[in-house]
Amino acid sequence: MTSFVLSIAMLTSIALVFGAIALFRRGQRKQPALMLVLAVVMIANVVIWSIPTKSGQSLAETQAPE
Repeated sequence: MTSFVLSIAMLTSIALVFGAIALFRRGQRKQPALMLVLAVVMIANVVIWSIPTKSGQSLAETQAPE
């Protein structure tokens, strides 16, 4: 399930970047900048969840403590 969520986050961030470029070309400045910031935050979250821990597993693969 986590890999599905990470995939959707990456697809959404790519769509945000393309949407920001399109809006930037139309002359808007504030909304495309915020869209790019959101895309960067989403990509950073995916990277954090995908980097392996000391044990070799990623955070997406570990189970929450019960």
